[in-house]
Amino acid sequence: MSIATGTSLLIIVATSISSIRSHHKKSNADIELLALWSPFIVFGVIMGALISTRIGGLFASGVFGVVAILVALNMLFRVKKVALWSSLPSKFIQGTLATIVGTISVVMGIGGGTLGVPLLIAFNYPAHKAVGTSAAFGFIISVPGTLLMFLLANTPNDASAGTYGFINFIAVALIMPLSLIAAPVGVYLSSKIDDVMLKRLFAVFLCLSGSRMVYQSLF
Repeated sequence: MSIATGTSLLIIVATSISSIRSHHKKSNADIELLALWSPFIVFGVIMGALISTRIGGLFASGVFGVVAILVALNMLFRVKKVALWSSLPSKFIQGTLATIVGTISVVMGIGGGTLGVPLLIAFNYPAHKAVGTSAAFGFIISVPGTLLMFLLANTPNDASAGTYGFINFIAVALIMPLSLIAAPVGVYLSSKIDDVMLKRLFAVFLCLSGSRMVYQSLF
């Protein structure tokens, strides 16, 4: 689990850059929100890396999985209803939420979209802009997260060849090229889907991801 987490973060560095470029061309990245959230996300990343390298991620995986499923069900059944809140909260609350996003994302080895998209949508944020902005969250999370997973973690004794810290560089070399190719394709496809369908698709993805995390933590 720990090596999968660190390896995933390094792959996300490249994938997020490719995705950000595509989203920026379509004006789907909120620069002002990124400037506000970035310091808090980085602080959360540091906290998450310390938790992951010292404690492990299985318990956090189960907790997040349950939360993800509940969020997904809320998105799925409320997709055509009004958002839970009419607008983004105060800057203090936004900072707190950004810290939580950074912490949990590093523990789970995920980008900013899994948490960022449903969170922003809950505050009546446009779905396409939520996806584009959350792609940038992924870069902010993955760069310091990868460095911390490499520098702070001790390589497990039973780790596969090519593993240093919590990163398996062979897996990165195999997965990253296709991720780079696929990211712009995903951006293109999302731009062709209306807000309601995009929310539904993301809810299904989140439900599947959450179910897998719960299963991993239990078995």
